[in-house]
Amino acid sequence: MPDIERLSAALADRYRLERELGQGGMATVYLAQDLKHDRKVALKVLKPELAAVIGAERFVVEIKTTAALQHPHILPLFDSGTADGFLYYVMPFIDGETLRAKLDRETQLGIDEAVKTTVAVADALDYAHRHGVVHRDIKPENILLHDGRPMVADFGIALALSAAAGGRMTETGMSLGTPHYMSPEQATAEKEITARSDVYSLGSVLYEMLTGSPPHTGASAQQIIMKIVTEEAAPVTKLRKSVPPNVVAAVAKSLEKLPADRFESAKAFAEALQNPSFTVAATAGAAYGLPARRDWRIIGLATGLVAMTALAVWGIARPVAPRPFARYQMALPEGQQVGGFYARIALTPNGSRLVYTSGRGNLTTLWVRERDHFEATMLAGTDAAASPSVSPDGNRVAFYAGAALHAISLQGGPAVTLMDTLVGAAGSAWSTDGYVYADGEGPTPLLRVPAGAGAPPAWFTSLDSASGETDHLFPDALPNGRGVLFTVRYGSDPARSMIAVADAKTGAHHLLVNGVYARYAKPGYLLIVSSDGILMAAPFDQGAMKLTGDLVALVTGVTLRGPSAPDLAVANDGMLVYTIGGGDELGGEPVWVTREGTAQPVAADWTHTGQELALSPDGSELAVSIHSGRETQVWVRQLSRGTVSKLTFEGTNNGRQGWTPDGARLLYLSNQGPQPAVYSRRADGTANAEPLLMRPGVVQEALVTRDGQWLVFREGGGAASNLYARRMRADTAVVPLADTKFRETTPTVSPDGRWLAYASDETGRPEVYIRPFPDVERGKWLVSAEGGTEPRFSRNGSELFYRNGKGEMVAAEVAPGSTPPIGRQRALFSAAAYSANAYHQLYDVAPDGRFLMLRQGGDTTAGSTRLFVVENFLEDVKAKMTK
Repeated sequence: MPDIERLSAALADRYRLERELGQGGMATVYLAQDLKHDRKVALKVLKPELAAVIGAERFVVEIKTTAALQHPHILPLFDSGTADGFLYYVMPFIDGETLRAKLDRETQLGIDEAVKTTVAVADALDYAHRHGVVHRDIKPENILLHDGRPMVADFGIALALSAAAGGRMTETGMSLGTPHYMSPEQATAEKEITARSDVYSLGSVLYEMLTGSPPHTGASAQQIIMKIVTEEAAPVTKLRKSVPPNVVAAVAKSLEKLPADRFESAKAFAEALQNPSFTVAATAGAAYGLPARRDWRIIGLATGLVAMTALAVWGIARPVAPRPFARYQMALPEGQQVGGFYARIALTPNGSRLVYTSGRGNLTTLWVRERDHFEATMLAGTDAAASPSVSPDGNRVAFYAGAALHAISLQGGPAVTLMDTLVGAAGSAWSTDGYVYADGEGPTPLLRVPAGAGAPPAWFTSLDSASGETDHLFPDALPNGRGVLFTVRYGSDPARSMIAVADAKTGAHHLLVNGVYARYAKPGYLLIVSSDGILMAAPFDQGAMKLTGDLVALVTGVTLRGPSAPDLAVANDGMLVYTIGGGDELGGEPVWVTREGTAQPVAADWTHTGQELALSPDGSELAVSIHSGRETQVWVRQLSRGTVSKLTFEGTNNGRQGWTPDGARLLYLSNQGPQPAVYSRRADGTANAEPLLMRPGVVQEALVTRDGQWLVFREGGGAASNLYARRMRADTAVVPLADTKFRETTPTVSPDGRWLAYASDETGRPEVYIRPFPDVERGKWLVSAEGGTEPRFSRNGSELFYRNGKGEMVAAEVAPGSTPPIGRQRALFSAAAYSANAYHQLYDVAPDGRFLMLRQGGDTTAGSTRLFVVENFLEDVKAKMTK
């Protein structure tokens, strides 16, 4: 990769480099501003090893022959030259996509569209051929689509490189022409390359547009080349019966092994495609599956070529030969590690970029790491991001944040909100049909959300309540656009979960196999994670939407967090990424932290990861929720004696618990009954649990005021998460405390019962507010100034603590006689090492003023997250399936 600072300096008087657009084996492409003409351009810089062999003067001389080409379907050459040792050439910047990106997204094109595209490219080729220029590298990557109009890029660059390098091209380790689209004469390195070579390459591109794959494929460049010169392509009609006979015949003639048997010109090829009566003799019909003549001289040359050193073929973005199978751990720099909730990683379809969430809890942002870079780049405007999903063209990413579904360009810029209600955090999938399929808030079916302007969002699937389905989550859209994979939940036990697939047109679904998570992998496999963290694979037919073989185990110990969410991403080129270790991001070791930030473990013998905690009123007992296996239960520890007892035994109990003022009973959230509710049970474990509050909406937090008169709770998990209160021993009327369209969280009431503090995102980010209690309409004041979450009063009511946007613990003085009651504030210590959550409390304050917090990364956690990469993982799948 070029030295970007040196390159920018060398071109500073002509071009201002803005950002990298992509890389291939030949060049690195930058978006630049043409300073003289005030326009955007694509500036391509040859790789240093290639430039060293070619030589600057010869390259500049040879490339001038292409500058005179002017055609509506040819991307013109604006400029070329050398600067500080760099060889570069400049073309217009086209704000569109390549044919490769479109094929990666849609696999096959409509017949009319494929023919129309081919005819346009053939017209460009015919023009160039009549001016004495042969392209030599026609492939989907070099065909740009701008407002529906094909434009051929890099015209004549291959010729310039070949002529400039002379016979020394092999010194670069590169071969001109991409194996899938090479003509036989290119594959055998013949010196004389004519216009009929471009006809062959264009026929190969049309073949892929019609069938979904090039005429010849293989596990290596050598295998592909051998097939090109020795084997006939499978008949087009074998793969797509609806192709018209004249198109079939034209493709067959374009793919003849001998140049003399092909069309004499690109124009003749285009005319045949548009002539319904065109046909060819059967002996010349490779597409009809009949034997054709073979030039044994070519075959002999090919055999010798395959025996030579392996070819490295240049292309813009798509590796044409699979890399060898390899598994390794990827290190991420300090401050850029994977973190957050749910599924935290995604890959662009071509595997060139890893997109992931980094941070603690839900205090996260999206980061993008290029495949060959050590450092990642943070995407601004993605605070609290979760569950990233990359668009089929690899340019944008959808993510969940703030109870809404957003999308942002991977190049940066403002995020766009796709949907701001009903959305859940458990996954989204960007499909080729123009929709993003998303988890619904709470136990719901899947949603279908337009990726741009169009139809309104709508429910996509339906829960089959008769069979016990309670939730649909973790969608994954099939590349052909016909279906969507997802997970079906049955109650709270992940082991009962099933993988299903829904028809994209109707939303009707059928079950496939047991598992908690699934992803489709090209060319036809289903990757499945079990509730025990085992990654498995099975053959899968995406057209029929069914499994076609048995499961084989690939990896054990894949990390599962929250609702059994693993990190798992796969690219079209066979790259697989997953994580092991790390556990739940909310988890940690309970520690005492002084006001100066000094930490000390609560107990030396602590052996479990705590997720939520609460101290009894006198500070002698600690209630903590612990996730183990498939359940979360509440435990109580007598701090003075060190004894531990389990308080809950059934259902999933989400902590966020509070104590009654006398310390006799504990409040916690549980789904042990017919619906999630707030339960109360004696802290010593005697007597049964009693439902204390059951609401139509899902209660997320609850507390009892110090005087025992009020139950304060938060209801809802979406954008309108609101606060309410209800008297404990009188009527059951509910009093709204903060009932708005925003998300209000983490309520806390002062010990004297006069003040309510909470966090709200009404300004666009969480801030801490304080209001009179219970008559909240008498006033409202902003406490924090730089972001604020998790407010909590001290035990004597003299201070209000909260975490600010910098991750610091802040102490605000509370003056009882003042209105507002908040006085001087100061930051106490950095709380970055301790679990945080914008939506509910993850710390408590002891009577002696110490903080009880959950320290991440201690020996009691599941260990730090380790990111693993597998190159060409399908080789491992195939090997295990044949055993």
